[in-house]
Amino acid sequence: MTFTSPLSHPVNPKAIAPEREALAQWLDYHRAELLTKLDGLDEEQAARRVLPSLNTLHGLVRHLTKVEHVWFVKVLAQSDEPAPFGWPDRKDGDFLLDDGETLAADVARCLAACERSRKIYAGMDLDDVRTHHRVGELDVRWVMIHMIEEYAQHNGHADVIRELIDGTTQS
Repeated sequence: MTFTSPLSHPVNPKAIAPEREALAQWLDYHRAELLTKLDGLDEEQAARRVLPSLNTLHGLVRHLTKVEHVWFVKVLAQSDEPAPFGWPDRKDGDFLLDDGETLAADVARCLAACERSRKIYAGMDLDDVRTHHRVGELDVRWVMIHMIEEYAQHNGHADVIRELIDGTTQS
């Protein structure tokens, strides 16, 4: 069975929008873009390692699920709820793919994490300040910009991985 993204293609963010809306639109654009990299792949292809690192397309979905949880749930919502995949105790648990979860299950988990993040963001002001153990004080705006950067970086990785798997390139 091959993967089909549950989202339509990414919606381009408005060229002119208020800051809060623009940040949310760009993050949603990159979230959807990640899932397009999986279209047409089977489980084996999505889990295939084509780089010396642990990076796989399936692993990137899991990694970004964990990142959503860390920044929105732990940092912004200040919850002590455990992060997925055993983080931080289990190094690279998101990339190891050894827990038997299917790509579809992990995509569903990622989509749920994104929806939860949207709800957390909706209840906050961009100037609300939180503390991160490594960064120090930061505001919600910083988290949104960081998340856009995180997805954009990993979407670049996903482009390379996908091209190495089956030659597919996206422009």
